[in-house]
Amino acid sequence: MTRQAAEALIARYYAAFNAGDAKGMLDCVAEDVEHRVNEGGIRRGRARFAEFCGHMGVSYREELKDLVIFANAEGTRGAAEFVVHGEYLQTDPGLPEAKGQIYVLPAGGFFEISGGKIVRVTTFYNLNDWIRQVSA
Repeated sequence: MTRQAAEALIARYYAAFNAGDAKGMLDCVAEDVEHRVNEGGIRRGRARFAEFCGHMGVSYREELKDLVIFANAEGTRGAAEFVVHGEYLQTDPGLPEAKGQIYVLPAGGFFEISGGKIVRVTTFYNLNDWIRQVSA
């Protein structure tokens, strides 16, 4: 895969995210995708990733802005930097109570790509900053 193809795959993944299109996101990932969540565990497989997407769609409404995507020359690794503009809709267990709070949070994603699909996605953001924003 080329750098341009990898960047296009990541762009398609995030366009689907912004559209609330879980199927579109799933189309970008491999069957055995590894999803590493900020300060959380590792989800393995499309079924677990689909569960996560479903949960996110109920608990949060988010749009990623100022998206910048990078990939290596071989198209096997990529990264994205963006700002999450979100609304906290339904309380997530172990987190503050949801009351429709608005938040703006810098974040990033790191990708491993193989066979034209995302095989690993790792997401990073400052959880303490998010908690501060939704608790204010």
